[in-house]
Amino acid sequence: MPIDAVVFDIGRVLIDWQPEAFYDRTIGPERRKALFSEVDLHGMNLAVDLGGDLEEAVERLAAAHPGWAAEIRLWQSHWLEMASPEIPGSVQLLRDLKARGVPLFALTNFGAATFEIACAAYPFLALFDRRFVSAHLGMVKPDPAIYEVVERETGTRPAGLLFTDDKAENVEAAAARGWRSHLFDGPEGWAARLVAEGLLSEKEACPDA
Repeated sequence: MPIDAVVFDIGRVLIDWQPEAFYDRTIGPERRKALFSEVDLHGMNLAVDLGGDLEEAVERLAAAHPGWAAEIRLWQSHWLEMASPEIPGSVQLLRDLKARGVPLFALTNFGAATFEIACAAYPFLALFDRRFVSAHLGMVKPDPAIYEVVERETGTRPAGLLFTDDKAENVEAAAARGWRSHLFDGPEGWAARLVAEGLLSEKEACPDA
């Protein structure tokens, strides 16, 4: 059965996303551990991914934790440093699929404001035919409803979708709907899957081989 479209996650698939590493560099590993233990930064980020305003979320958390206010505000002022660099091998695979004329969708948990920042910083995000952003939809992976939106709005049958994501729960949710799925653990494995599905040649997937 042929693949009708390829669906990419973005964070940790096309661009790196390592807030802890950023804070390690900025305030040191010990203070970072204390910060993340005392302040639910990832919970704040989830609320933003669901459609919350980034600045409001940051300021609300900073007010709740005044001793960490400066560090919390770094999540907004230095967000792009947490979401970098791009992952070159994955970006090249995206470009190769585009050159082949394969329909491409993005399905990502992302805040509205930060997605605008990412699109300005990473022009390859414009290669997608459709981009499904959690903040725009008011739901996040692995909620089955967000996968149903992709199916309905693109008119693509589940078995015709090939999806890659770095989180097992997101991949499992897609597979439960009948999507073909790949747990992303690096560009090499993703390239091999694309070759196995007949979407790219080995030369395209591994140009230096």
